[in-house]
Amino acid sequence: MNRLALDLIGWTATATFAASYFVKDATRLRRIQAVAAVIWIGYGLAIASAPLIGSNLLVAALALYSSRRRSSGPKPDGAV
Repeated sequence: MNRLALDLIGWTATATFAASYFVKDATRLRRIQAVAAVIWIGYGLAIASAPLIGSNLLVAALALYSSRRRSSGPKPDGAV
């Protein structure tokens, strides 16, 4: 893979993660962060970086777990 393609993957992951900070809904924020982590995993695979892959596997798993737990949990009073 050429350098430009690698850079684009890395910048896409960075932009996706940064965009998550503009999301007000916590469940959606975590899901966007999980998507960013998956993109980082792809980048890590492309450059053969085990620490990058491992850390983002953990981040993606925790983000998805916490978003599912949060979305299926009890709703506050008055919530629909």
